[in-house]
Amino acid sequence: MKAVHFGAGNIGRGFIGLLLDKAGYHTTFVDVNEQVIDEINLKKSYNVILADEAQKQERVTHITGINSTKNPEAVVDAIVHADIITTAVGATILPIIAKLIGKGLKERLKENKDSINVIACENMIGGSTLLKKHVLENMTDDEQKRINNQIGFPDAAVDRIVPNQSHEELLTVSVEPYYEWVVDQEAIKGTKPDIEGITYVSDLAPFIERKLFTVNTGHAVAAYLGYSMSFDTIKEVMDSSQVCPLVRGALEETGRVIVKQYGFDEKEHANYIEKIISRFQNPYISDHITRVARGPLRKLGKNDRLIRPATLYYDLFKEKPIYLAKAIAAALNYDYHEDQEAIELQKNISANGYKSALADIAEIDEKHPLIEAVIQQVNTL
Repeated sequence: MKAVHFGAGNIGRGFIGLLLDKAGYHTTFVDVNEQVIDEINLKKSYNVILADEAQKQERVTHITGINSTKNPEAVVDAIVHADIITTAVGATILPIIAKLIGKGLKERLKENKDSINVIACENMIGGSTLLKKHVLENMTDDEQKRINNQIGFPDAAVDRIVPNQSHEELLTVSVEPYYEWVVDQEAIKGTKPDIEGITYVSDLAPFIERKLFTVNTGHAVAAYLGYSMSFDTIKEVMDSSQVCPLVRGALEETGRVIVKQYGFDEKEHANYIEKIISRFQNPYISDHITRVARGPLRKLGKNDRLIRPATLYYDLFKEKPIYLAKAIAAALNYDYHEDQEAIELQKNISANGYKSALADIAEIDEKHPLIEAVIQQVNTL
């Protein structure tokens, strides 16, 4: 079996690539990083280290790499002969790779290949749906019809902490032992990929939002509050008796939303929160705050990890969230000089003030009670 995976970074190699290898796929990694692709083709294997006390290593073999900038034709050919296509490139890169994926899928149609599934394993809601939208932009009506009939774009929820790192061996990657890969089985075309580690569900939304409102929200809350108090890593934040309770408080607020919105068992979700907090406290993973906090404009977006649960909290309970409001206030103050979005955020606030800037970025009315709650917290930081 053959897999084509876009994105040979730490998540691609340490999460998706590892599971594809365990499932018996030969994986072709597609990336623009010449050094990484050359190393894949030279070594033809790499190690994944599980970041816990045992430090167990797993060997990934049966891999090749293609530089999509230098050899796009080879990528098209790989797609034609693939049994599954996956991505882990980041949400902003999906529209860029869509054109090349589309060319490969067109060739598959010409050769009357079997159905195939394209799974975007991204830190976002509706990654595969977004990718499909951009793929179809370059198709004729007939091609669009055939794509809709033969090519699956099932959305997925993925979760594994893979921090920035460096090793003596370029391809070696360290990941936390925990992972979750949930896929919408209703959007699968043909046979479901038999990959141990994938959980297929009929309704993906609860799992996506549970992960987004707990892992992503918790990470963001820890990062922005930690930055405001001059911490360097998430581990330091979670060891702080001052900040850790604030993270827990935010997750209890999002937990109320999740339980009310989707009917998760309250006790089970409380256990899920504890599991997530223990992952953030893993002493073998040192995730830098500036990596987790990166891109504050996106993370303050209407449907993202801070604003969406905060507005839902108010809508569902007619109460202003306390801890989420404090985290949003800290995010507004995020001014890391090497983060372009942070620079743009501070320019917006300087020109328009906190209230107007937040209303603009989050796409909510200035009179929304959440804005008032956040401004109150800004004044306490």
